[in-house]
Amino acid sequence: MTLPPPDSPTPPAPPDSLGDEVWSLLEEALVVYRDSPRAVAWLRGHRQRFTEPVRVAVAGGPRSGKSTVVSALIGEEFAPTGATTWYYDGQQPRAWVGHYEVPVVRRDGRAFVDAPDAERVVVQWPSRSLRDLTLVDTPGGTPVEQVYGEADAVLYLTRHLHTDDVRFLRTAHDHPVARAAPVNTVLVLARADEIGGGRIDALSSAKQIARRYRREAAVKPLCQNVVAVAGLLAVAGRTIRADEFAALSALASLARTELEDHLLSADRFVGDDFPVRLDPAVRRGLVERFGVFGVRLTTTLIRQGFDTQVKLTGQLVQRSGLGELRDSIGVYFTERREVLKARSALLGLDVVLRAEPRPGSAPLAAALERVLATAHDFRELRLLAALQGGRTRLPDDLEPEASRLVGGLGTDLPTRLGMEYEPTAPELRHAVLDTLNRWRDHTADPTLDHAQRQAAAVVVRTCEAMLTRLATQT
Repeated sequence: MTLPPPDSPTPPAPPDSLGDEVWSLLEEALVVYRDSPRAVAWLRGHRQRFTEPVRVAVAGGPRSGKSTVVSALIGEEFAPTGATTWYYDGQQPRAWVGHYEVPVVRRDGRAFVDAPDAERVVVQWPSRSLRDLTLVDTPGGTPVEQVYGEADAVLYLTRHLHTDDVRFLRTAHDHPVARAAPVNTVLVLARADEIGGGRIDALSSAKQIARRYRREAAVKPLCQNVVAVAGLLAVAGRTIRADEFAALSALASLARTELEDHLLSADRFVGDDFPVRLDPAVRRGLVERFGVFGVRLTTTLIRQGFDTQVKLTGQLVQRSGLGELRDSIGVYFTERREVLKARSALLGLDVVLRAEPRPGSAPLAAALERVLATAHDFRELRLLAALQGGRTRLPDDLEPEASRLVGGLGTDLPTRLGMEYEPTAPELRHAVLDTLNRWRDHTADPTLDHAQRQAAAVVVRTCEAMLTRLATQT
């Protein structure tokens, strides 16, 4: 699928360094396959895709909360289309099915795209959250090859991690290019408010479960992070309306004990025997938007002093886990745009080389393998995956530092160096040189085994790249 539609701005030039090398491979492949319309169309599509924002697919089984999480990230409540739906930034709301524009309407506070029976829908929506990425809402049951083939990175949603979920994530690493350049995946425990029977501490329980999954040997190699998110609460927090806040404030005026019995189920909450004069239709709307857990939490927060719409919104977004999810998207996806885009382009090139082998394609195949083997960006990803998956072990004091230096917490220089303030250029240079010298010593440390010294060599190369980056900035 080619993005963006015709009225979007001219795409930026391809990135430097690794991006330039991969871009050149695509250009060479277009020459080699110039007599194959199918290959040319495929390669041109990947060349166009190379210049787009990062594509992040939201995948998972049926009713895992994909459309809800997409709405929360964008900051607008969208009705699910039932189709694979692409959301990207634009000046005004518009939607397409193929080359035909279709209406976007609003009903009951939700945005609807009028596209019945469509398999793919493209939605343009003005949103700050979409400036650096394109979100792809995939229907449940979408094959893993399609999800990872069309996306640069994936948010995989599940209520509880089952065998089928692990199998899905493992399949994503079956391709040789994917193994050489591990794809960035964030596992999302969606509908976190349902954990623990919807108790008021449900989100804390869900976050503890997410932390436990991060440490499990079966999960660590398959994803970069595990995050718990209450999607319904996140959407409501970002889109709460004045009339909803007024209704919630009326409920919060009651003592907790007066309201508690009516919050045991949705049926009891919308029943006739209710202690506040609040229309059943209004109560029904609150349950649909916030869930019973959300109503219980919002009334508790209002009683605790978050008694304005702005204060309540901030609390709901924070407690829902949406902030942590957005941070993960930034650290693992948008900050690694260049390496993710290069990986996607190499996957696309590999498809052509395997489908239509010819004498002139042999140098391309060799160049592809060379890039995968030697590009330092991919080496960083491989080391990060090996450290997180436990395949490479370093002494306790070195392992967290190595993970941080190769971009496990973020790719800007202060974050890589563990500096929690805004350093000056001389401070940065001093920190890089000190780190470089220490890790050079580790590459020759006889107490480390061969794999550990290789890991240290990757960190050394990272430090050298930081020095080069600093030199170009002065």
